[in-house]
Amino acid sequence: MAVNFVVRNIFSKTGNKRPGRFFQGVFIALCLTLSPVLCSAQFMGGYSELDDSPTTASFREHIRYISSAAMEGRKPGSEGETLTAEYVYDMLKEYGVEMLSSREGDQFGISRSPGDTINSRNIVGVVQGYDHSLFDRYIVVAARMDNLGTHTLTVDGVPQQQIYYGANGNASGIAMMLELARMVNTNSVLFRRSVIFIGLGASTETFAGAWYFLNRSFSDVGKIDAMINLDMIGTNGDMLAFASSNADMTKIISTVSGGLHPVVPKITTQEPYPSDHRAFYSKEIPSVFFTTGQYPEHDTAKDTQSIIDYDNMERELEYIYSFTRALANVDDAPAFSPDKVQKKDIADRDYPYYDCDEKPTFLGHSDPKYFLTKWVYDYLKYPSAAVEQGIQGQVQVRFYIDKDGNVTDAQVTKSVHPLLDDEAVKVVMASPKWKAGKVKGVKVRSYMTVPIDFKLEKKSKRSFGLKK
Repeated sequence: MAVNFVVRNIFSKTGNKRPGRFFQGVFIALCLTLSPVLCSAQFMGGYSELDDSPTTASFREHIRYISSAAMEGRKPGSEGETLTAEYVYDMLKEYGVEMLSSREGDQFGISRSPGDTINSRNIVGVVQGYDHSLFDRYIVVAARMDNLGTHTLTVDGVPQQQIYYGANGNASGIAMMLELARMVNTNSVLFRRSVIFIGLGASTETFAGAWYFLNRSFSDVGKIDAMINLDMIGTNGDMLAFASSNADMTKIISTVSGGLHPVVPKITTQEPYPSDHRAFYSKEIPSVFFTTGQYPEHDTAKDTQSIIDYDNMERELEYIYSFTRALANVDDAPAFSPDKVQKKDIADRDYPYYDCDEKPTFLGHSDPKYFLTKWVYDYLKYPSAAVEQGIQGQVQVRFYIDKDGNVTDAQVTKSVHPLLDDEAVKVVMASPKWKAGKVKGVKVRSYMTVPIDFKLEKKSKRSFGLKK
């Protein structure tokens, strides 16, 4: 423990932006001095690392640092959790992600009892989407930074401290999020929506970091279209996808799984264990939880780097990247439930006449020509001043049909003359009620544009006093 303390304070004071490599070098030097056995057993990589791809090597570096003994299990509010947050910030920034929080993070407090307050933080960054109509809609990718910390037990009357390293829970999820952020930023021109990346603090305290993000620190929660949770995803097992039986999310998972991927997830209807997706679910945000499931070392001191399957993580990353891209590029955001959120979102939009599943109808007819012949031209009055001045032409009028069938907000989109423009708008606004259009069975406000012709009839010879 003395060695761990010394090393932790050395790298925290240096301000080194790549503490993983610095820490590894310092500790190896100390190990070589103190104990070759300790050095080789805990920190020296084997020959297998020589075959690592760049991504696998990055996974190793992230997990090696985050789950090191110096972090002392990353208990919420601890120095280890703070150092992990700083590491997440540094790596996201190095990968080109635009940071929305400072290196100190979005800080918050958790009061468990009088005089007992935990101070934690979230790290937040974003990769902006390219589509001008969707870049202000968000996909959130999150992973928890904290773990259980340490535990003191007595062995033969001697107190001993156990560290819950949390290599899989959840250094693996943080590592996956960081490498996913690198890939998304590198290929940002392929993402229509913006993707937010969050390192969540104090997750083990009833998902406090996720709650704080959704209820206090992020003002555009209503623009989050979906959430991806990465938690405990580094063991050698099947990758699971838990989407709370959400039909739209499940469909996207299945569609992406139909592509060529070395690993595809198994869709499960049983939640593997509680995690931060629950906080988003409570806000009615469609969410998917990617994990490799239960494992024997969970919440024990044996959750170390030795149980991580780095090659499998790289294969999982390929799929999760493809899924994130597909989710960011769908035209219509996944609905939280077919009869609640989806209908609410649909009802809040205006739809062109031709985009309605059931088009608005006038006296039982959906063809706008019927409206023109049976209403507009029957009640249209040609302004006498326009006749005297010989003014004629086609006025185009856009109008809206609200959910109750009322005609509203008529306006001229192609003008001829104020005399004709005013008469065209007047006759349209005087229209009887329509039957509102529908999208997916929901009444919506729709709009259409109609051409209204003003034509002067040619005077006959009799009218001019001439003989035929």
